[in-house]
Amino acid sequence: MTGTADRYLYLTRHGEASSDETELTAAGRRQAALLGERLRGVPLSAVHHGPLARAEQTARLIGDRLDGVPLRRSAAAGDYIPYLPAREELPAETADAMLGFLNGFPAEEREQGPGLAAAALAGFTGPVAGTEPRHELLVTHNFLVGWLVRAALDAPKWRWLGINHANAALTVIRYAPGRPPAVLLFNDTGHLPAELRWTGFPPELHV
Repeated sequence: MTGTADRYLYLTRHGEASSDETELTAAGRRQAALLGERLRGVPLSAVHHGPLARAEQTARLIGDRLDGVPLRRSAAAGDYIPYLPAREELPAETADAMLGFLNGFPAEEREQGPGLAAAALAGFTGPVAGTEPRHELLVTHNFLVGWLVRAALDAPKWRWLGINHANAALTVIRYAPGRPPAVLLFNDTGHLPAELRWTGFPPELHV
């Protein structure tokens, strides 16, 4: 009978991107390289990444610092709206602002997102078959990090909103058999010098 073992999911948001989001900035490339150095000693079995250039470039720069870890492109690791809440799910005082924010995204992204989010949960979370723990890195975008952290904490589905992640910061979630998921680390920027931390956040939130 096949058992199950722990999965350790390492999550990061891509490095800082150019204003048109077609490539990483010089700061974003440094962020990715430094995250790769931090992860050098982790026994990663794969680096999954979204299909957009900023995520793929980040994954490649991280992968350059690792020893032969395969890079795997995945639509489920992309940039999309993972869940569209109904008004009655949201706090009354912020419902208008949240729904207005979500309505500003293209209809295609809002319609396809929930299916991709379900695929991300199915593919990247939960214990793994076998007896050996698995360590995987997911290079993705702010919304999917929020969605996966929300799911690990068993928070309401709308609560992915407001969970924000800095560029190239590190979050780690453990999925152990017979136990609830554990968020071991969240939004850690300890591998980055001060001038590279908190990009992707408004200036008033830089700490």
